Amino acid sequence: MRILKNSNFKTNNYLCKNFKNMLIIGIAGGTGSGKTTVVNQIIEELKNEEVDVISQDSYYSDTSHLSFDERKKINFDHPKSIDFDLLGEHLQQLKNGEDIQQPVYSFKDHNRTGETITIHPRKVVIVEGILILTHPEIRELFDIKIYVHADSDERLIRRLKRDIAERGRDLEEVLWRYQTTLKPMHQQFIEPTKEFADIIIPTNRYNTVAVDIVQTIIKDRLS
Repeated sequence: MRILKNSNFKTNNYLCKNFKNMLIIGIAGGTGSGKTTVVNQIIEELKNEEVDVISQDSYYSDTSHLSFDERKKINFDHPKSIDFDLLGEHLQQLKNGEDIQQPVYSFKDHNRTGETITIHPRKVVIVEGILILTHPEIRELFDIKIYVHADSDERLIRRLKRDIAERGRDLEEVLWRYQTTLKPMHQQFIEPTKEFADIIIPTNRYNTVAVDIVQTIIKDRLS
């Protein structure tokens, strides 16, 4: 296993702090809804090294026991594809002031790489992913739960562009996944988690107020 260092960490003084009052924010929403954009908007003005961002994608279950062709057929939009036990364990370790070794996931190989990234505890941790509000125990760890909403056609277009450009997929594979897993899983598991959200943010020009509210809460915690 290869361990990669988190380049944002600048001092070991954080390890001596008490993180029992760590603010953990969960940001969910359908694939291509703009979660990453919202995360970037939230932390853009904070410019503070005491904010960590953890992606659910790093916690796809280890599938080393399967062949590549078998891994390609996995339904990655189902909650069972996520190692929630490890994610929950890691969040609790961060709250306890401990470092974690976050897995590194390869979308091209549909599996973990065997490498990890060292994540250090911060005052604020943002966890983002399509399925993070589907798991009751993980939801309980979030102080603020946010759902990012976008039109289904817009989400499909974004997914097409991203998977082809960044994840080595072809058009046929992306559309097949959309029809067989992405759309039905969104309707069954992801869309219903809106009811657990404290804040619903539309990814358009009207999301300014919601983002400002979250930024204010984070700044208050950091101060």
